Amino acid sequence: MLSFDPKTLQAIAPALGRVLVLDPSPASARLMVELLQSVGLGQAWTASSTEQGLSLASAIDPSLILTEFLVDAVDGVLFTRRLRRGHLACRKAPVIMVTGHATPASILAARDAGVHEYLRKPFAIKDLVRRVEVVASRPRQWVEAVGYAGPDRRRFNSGEYRGARRRRADAAADPLEARVVQALKIVSAALDAIEVDRSQAFRALNVQATELQNAGALLRRSALVSAAHGLQRRLAEIGVAGKLTREAIEMQTLALLAYLPDEAAA
Repeated sequence: MLSFDPKTLQAIAPALGRVLVLDPSPASARLMVELLQSVGLGQAWTASSTEQGLSLASAIDPSLILTEFLVDAVDGVLFTRRLRRGHLACRKAPVIMVTGHATPASILAARDAGVHEYLRKPFAIKDLVRRVEVVASRPRQWVEAVGYAGPDRRRFNSGEYRGARRRRADAAADPLEARVVQALKIVSAALDAIEVDRSQAFRALNVQATELQNAGALLRRSALVSAAHGLQRRLAEIGVAGKLTREAIEMQTLALLAYLPDEAAA
């Protein structure tokens, strides 16, 4: 067994406090737990199905989750999507996808479900530790949209994925301007999704209202900050009073979307 730098072990310790392993094979799950024990695992739970994994995640609030991609009763993509779009306290917990059948399609599916890292079998313990270290010591910005909830996909790094990772917004001259455009695009998409997924649309609108207030303050755009605050205040009223509808926030969202450049809205 390899020995690791004390700094590495210290860096991964927070992630290893409470670990959930989803694997239908008891032997494979046990091996994963034993490997993690060798580098400082705190407590571990194993689940042999997607549903059991979600139930345990609710009960134990894991600090790290490792899941098979798709084996028998474990569907790691479905598990991660439900986790990210649900309301569990651990919905933002780091997820590492493990599989012996890595393909470009499976890697993209994992990324788009909200997985942090991707680990291909067979792997050495140094590969496992490297993935845990990444999720423990290099936090990624959280994206709360309608079609996607999870860590920023532009920073996805599986060790196997070689596709393009840059969006056009990444090349923007001003990162703050790019933040505003992205947030406004999410607001627009959330409006269109209210009747389809009201809960996620509500959450996305709330998060983007905060993001626009923060970015607007840094850009010294008081009108943008005010418009974003107006949307958040209206959402708070709706949250207490009742059902979110497009009509209920039309005035506030129109005020915000006026700041979306024509070329970005197209």
